[in-house]
Amino acid sequence: MTSVHSHSLVSPAPSLSTTSPSPPRSSLENKKFVGSSYKSHYEVLEKLGEGTFGQVHKAKRKSTGCLVALKRIIIHSENEGVPITGIREISILKRLSHINVIKVIDTAFEPGPDKKAGHIYMVTPYMEHDLSGLLENPRVHLTLGHIKCYMKQLFEGLCYLHSNHLIHRDIKADFGLARRLDPTQPRDYTNCVVTRWYRPPELLLGEKKYDSSVDIWGAGCVYAECLTGKPLLPGKSDLDQLNIIFKLCGTPTQDNMPNWDKLPGCEGVKEFTPRPRDVLPRLRGHDPLCVDLLDKILVLNPKQRLTAHQVLDHDSFYSEPYPTQPRDLPKFESSHEVDRRRFQQEAQKIKSNRNHRNERRNQNNRRAPPYHRSNHSRR
Repeated sequence: MTSVHSHSLVSPAPSLSTTSPSPPRSSLENKKFVGSSYKSHYEVLEKLGEGTFGQVHKAKRKSTGCLVALKRIIIHSENEGVPITGIREISILKRLSHINVIKVIDTAFEPGPDKKAGHIYMVTPYMEHDLSGLLENPRVHLTLGHIKCYMKQLFEGLCYLHSNHLIHRDIKADFGLARRLDPTQPRDYTNCVVTRWYRPPELLLGEKKYDSSVDIWGAGCVYAECLTGKPLLPGKSDLDQLNIIFKLCGTPTQDNMPNWDKLPGCEGVKEFTPRPRDVLPRLRGHDPLCVDLLDKILVLNPKQRLTAHQVLDHDSFYSEPYPTQPRDLPKFESSHEVDRRRFQQEAQKIKSNRNHRNERRNQNNRRAPPYHRSNHSRR
């Protein structure tokens, strides 16, 4: 959805850019595709990622040499045709125009063998990085200025979406789950959205009438992950996810989350031990203004969470260290989510080598003879 550039930091979803726009308020623009072509017009290179809704490969347009990302839209059954998520994703993206929202520049078709169903590909600009890949790369060190730059771009992209009555619904993924909101007529939506670690408590409790505040919670979890270097709320199941959320944000009450006990998923939660709010103590040691921002985002009551526009007005983006200008970001090696396993192995190897060196140093220290001062030493 939104895109973040670290020179080109973007996933096939959110997009961060090399220039930093002010909070957008422009309306949706009807934009036409550059064209509709065949997959054979592209040379497929390495795989960048894979998920429930499709695979993404780096590719090159043969006629121009331009690097792109090819996202294959999975068709599970020949009889079912193109899934609604794929149609919705293309439909939404082709109407958006913002520097922090990824563009669709083409669609490509690959005919199937023997009159069987073929494949449809969505073509977007190639981005050298996604945030997940950068966070796992042991050779990448993100300063607080870098993090503020990326988060500022992320919230600018969300601000644009929300001002156009769109919610992303899975900040870590792509536009496949995006939906249009009708602010005048709230309706039910599926609550089986948002990757679990970034899913807000109201969805975990079964709420179906939700709004753009679900995106703010997810983006806050991403911000905290950038600051701490690890996922903030890594739950193993939906119930465990609620448990660790309440350990951080406090147990729900009628004051901090009105009518939570009327949601369909509340039964198991009623057995949880009451806990106080712990966001500030838990994040102690990190930049106080960034922690204050997260304290205002990670709120149980969705109506009390900051909006994307309010986040962009927060003092943390106007204090030292200031957000790095996108054009001043360092040139990192290409890092994508698909590289995470390799990066994790490299980080483990670095840690193992460091421990081995420390062990050898300790052994040498134990073997060294005691030092005795010479009788001829200076007096």
